Amino acid sequence: MRHNRVINHLGRTSSHRKAMLSNMATSLILHKRITTTTAKAKALRTFVEPLITKSKEDSTNSRRVVFSYLKDKTAVSELFREVSPKIAERPGGYTRILKIGNRIGDNADMCILELVDYNEAMLGGEAAKTKTTRRRKSSKKKEDSVTEAKAPRAAKVKSEKTEKTSAKTKETAEESVQEEK
Repeated sequence: MRHNRVINHLGRTSSHRKAMLSNMATSLILHKRITTTTAKAKALRTFVEPLITKSKEDSTNSRRVVFSYLKDKTAVSELFREVSPKIAERPGGYTRILKIGNRIGDNADMCILELVDYNEAMLGGEAAKTKTTRRRKSSKKKEDSVTEAKAPRAAKVKSEKTEKTSAKTKETAEESVQEEK
Protein backbone atom coordinates (compact mmCIF):
# COMPACT_ATOMS: atom_id res chain seq x y z
CA MET A 1 0.00 0.00 0.00
CA ARG A 2 1.17 3.53 -0.70
CA HIS A 3 -0.39 5.50 2.13
CA ASN A 4 0.89 9.09 2.46
CA ARG A 5 3.18 8.79 -0.54
CA VAL A 6 2.30 12.05 -2.26
CA ILE A 7 5.25 12.58 -4.57
CA ASN A 8 4.74 11.63 -8.20
CA HIS A 9 7.76 9.62 -9.28
CA LEU A 10 6.95 10.19 -12.98
CA GLY A 11 8.33 6.76 -13.85
CA ARG A 12 11.91 7.88 -13.27
CA THR A 13 14.69 7.25 -10.82
CA SER A 14 15.36 9.81 -8.12
CA SER A 15 18.42 11.32 -9.80
CA HIS A 16 16.71 11.46 -13.19
CA ARG A 17 13.62 13.09 -11.68
CA LYS A 18 15.66 15.72 -9.80
CA ALA A 19 17.67 16.57 -12.90
CA MET A 20 14.52 16.81 -15.05
CA LEU A 21 12.71 19.06 -12.57
CA SER A 22 15.80 21.24 -12.24
CA ASN A 23 16.06 21.67 -16.00
CA MET A 24 12.34 22.34 -16.37
CA ALA A 25 12.44 24.92 -13.55
CA THR A 26 15.37 26.64 -15.24
CA SER A 27 13.45 26.76 -18.52
CA LEU A 28 10.37 28.12 -16.76
CA ILE A 29 12.34 30.89 -15.06
CA LEU A 30 14.18 31.89 -18.23
CA HIS A 31 11.27 31.65 -20.67
CA LYS A 32 8.38 32.39 -18.26
CA ARG A 33 6.24 29.70 -19.96
CA ILE A 34 6.77 26.07 -20.95
CA THR A 35 4.64 23.38 -22.57
CA THR A 36 4.71 19.98 -20.89
CA THR A 37 2.50 17.14 -19.70
CA THR A 38 0.05 17.82 -16.90
CA ALA A 39 1.72 15.33 -14.51
CA LYS A 40 5.13 16.94 -15.00
CA ALA A 41 3.63 20.42 -14.61
CA LYS A 42 2.03 19.51 -11.29
CA ALA A 43 5.31 18.01 -10.06
CA LEU A 44 7.24 21.05 -11.29
CA ARG A 45 4.84 23.42 -9.54
CA THR A 46 5.62 21.83 -6.17
CA PHE A 47 9.33 22.04 -7.04
CA VAL A 48 9.54 25.64 -8.27
CA GLU A 49 7.12 27.56 -6.03
CA PRO A 50 9.19 27.15 -2.85
CA LEU A 51 12.22 28.38 -4.82
CA ILE A 52 10.33 31.49 -5.92
CA THR A 53 9.26 32.09 -2.32
CA LYS A 54 12.87 31.71 -1.26
CA SER A 55 13.91 34.31 -3.85
CA LYS A 56 11.83 37.03 -2.18
CA GLU A 57 14.64 37.46 0.35
CA ASP A 58 17.77 38.34 -1.63
CA SER A 59 20.56 37.07 0.59
CA THR A 60 23.65 35.02 -0.05
CA ASN A 61 22.20 32.02 1.75
CA SER A 62 18.93 32.04 -0.20
CA ARG A 63 20.88 32.35 -3.48
CA ARG A 64 23.00 29.35 -2.52
CA VAL A 65 19.95 27.28 -1.56
CA VAL A 66 18.20 28.08 -4.84
CA PHE A 67 21.41 27.39 -6.79
CA SER A 68 21.66 23.97 -5.15
CA TYR A 69 18.30 23.11 -6.72
CA LEU A 70 18.61 24.82 -10.12
CA LYS A 71 22.35 24.40 -10.82
CA ASP A 72 22.24 27.23 -13.36
CA LYS A 73 23.80 30.60 -12.65
CA THR A 74 21.80 32.57 -15.23
CA ALA A 75 18.49 31.15 -14.01
CA VAL A 76 19.32 32.08 -10.41
CA SER A 77 20.27 35.64 -11.36
CA GLU A 78 17.11 35.96 -13.51
CA LEU A 79 15.00 34.69 -10.64
CA PHE A 80 16.44 37.11 -8.09
CA ARG A 81 16.72 40.17 -10.37
CA GLU A 82 13.56 40.08 -12.48
CA VAL A 83 11.05 37.53 -11.19
CA SER A 84 11.19 38.12 -7.44
CA PRO A 85 10.54 41.92 -7.54
CA LYS A 86 7.53 41.33 -9.74
CA ILE A 87 5.97 38.74 -7.40
CA ALA A 88 7.01 40.40 -4.14
CA GLU A 89 3.45 41.18 -2.97
CA ARG A 90 1.95 37.86 -4.05
CA PRO A 91 1.46 35.46 -1.11
CA GLY A 92 1.86 32.29 -3.20
CA GLY A 93 0.46 30.69 -6.32
CA TYR A 94 3.17 31.96 -8.65
CA THR A 95 2.43 29.51 -11.47
CA ARG A 96 -0.64 28.77 -13.58
CA ILE A 97 -1.47 25.56 -15.44
CA LEU A 98 -3.50 25.96 -18.64
CA LYS A 99 -4.64 22.68 -20.17
CA ILE A 100 -4.33 22.56 -23.95
CA GLY A 101 -5.64 19.10 -24.83
CA ASN A 102 -3.96 15.82 -25.66
CA ARG A 103 -0.72 15.17 -27.49
CA ILE A 104 -1.16 13.57 -30.90
CA GLY A 105 1.44 10.80 -30.59
CA ASP A 106 0.54 9.19 -27.28
CA ASN A 107 -2.62 11.07 -26.21
CA ALA A 108 -0.93 12.48 -23.09
CA ASP A 109 -2.65 15.40 -21.34
CA MET A 110 -0.67 18.51 -22.29
CA CYS A 111 -0.64 21.89 -20.60
CA ILE A 112 1.16 25.20 -20.47
CA LEU A 113 2.86 26.07 -17.19
CA GLU A 114 3.54 29.78 -16.84
CA LEU A 115 4.47 32.36 -14.27
CA VAL A 116 1.31 34.25 -13.31
CA ASP A 117 2.65 37.80 -13.47
CA TYR A 118 4.18 37.32 -16.91
CA ASN A 119 1.08 36.41 -18.92
CA GLU A 120 0.26 39.37 -21.19
CA ALA A 121 -2.94 37.77 -22.47
CA MET A 122 -4.48 37.47 -19.01
CA LEU A 123 -3.16 40.85 -17.95
CA GLY A 124 -4.23 42.29 -21.30
CA GLY A 125 -7.30 43.98 -19.79
CA GLU A 126 -5.11 46.77 -18.43
CA ALA A 127 -3.00 46.98 -21.56
CA ALA A 128 -6.04 47.09 -23.82
CA LYS A 129 -7.47 50.03 -21.87
CA THR A 130 -4.32 52.09 -22.26
CA LYS A 131 -3.89 51.29 -25.93
CA THR A 132 -5.36 53.93 -28.22
CA THR A 133 -7.13 53.02 -31.42
CA ARG A 134 -7.72 55.01 -34.57
CA ARG A 135 -11.33 55.94 -35.01
CA ARG A 136 -13.24 58.09 -37.42
CA LYS A 137 -15.21 59.88 -34.75
CA SER A 138 -13.35 61.75 -32.10
CA SER A 139 -13.89 60.92 -28.46
CA LYS A 140 -16.27 62.88 -26.21
CA LYS A 141 -13.44 64.65 -24.41
CA LYS A 142 -12.06 65.94 -27.68
CA GLU A 143 -15.53 66.98 -28.87
CA ASP A 144 -16.14 68.95 -25.67
CA SER A 145 -12.85 70.80 -25.95
CA VAL A 146 -13.45 71.51 -29.66
CA THR A 147 -16.96 72.88 -29.04
CA GLU A 148 -15.67 75.11 -26.24
CA ALA A 149 -12.97 76.50 -28.51
CA LYS A 150 -15.40 77.03 -31.38
CA ALA A 151 -18.39 78.13 -29.29
CA PRO A 152 -18.81 81.63 -30.83
CA ARG A 153 -18.53 80.23 -34.35
CA ALA A 154 -20.89 77.35 -33.56
CA ALA A 155 -23.49 79.76 -32.18
CA LYS A 156 -23.24 81.87 -35.35
CA VAL A 157 -23.61 78.82 -37.61
CA LYS A 158 -26.52 77.57 -35.52
CA SER A 159 -28.35 80.91 -35.80
CA GLU A 160 -27.82 80.94 -39.58
CA LYS A 161 -29.27 77.44 -39.85
CA THR A 162 -32.36 78.38 -37.87
CA GLU A 163 -32.86 81.46 -40.06
CA LYS A 164 -32.63 79.33 -43.21
CA THR A 165 -35.08 76.75 -41.90
CA SER A 166 -37.56 79.43 -40.82
CA ALA A 167 -37.31 81.08 -44.26
CA LYS A 168 -37.95 77.72 -45.95
CA THR A 169 -41.02 77.07 -43.83
CA LYS A 170 -42.39 80.54 -44.73
CA GLU A 171 -41.85 79.85 -48.44
CA THR A 172 -43.58 76.49 -48.29
CA ALA A 173 -46.47 78.02 -46.36
CA GLU A 174 -46.87 80.76 -49.01
CA GLU A 175 -46.77 78.18 -51.81
CA SER A 176 -49.41 76.06 -50.17
CA VAL A 177 -51.68 79.14 -49.76
CA GLN A 178 -51.26 80.05 -53.41
CA GLU A 179 -52.12 76.51 -54.53
CA GLU A 180 -55.32 76.58 -52.52
CA LYS A 181 -56.50 79.74 -54.33
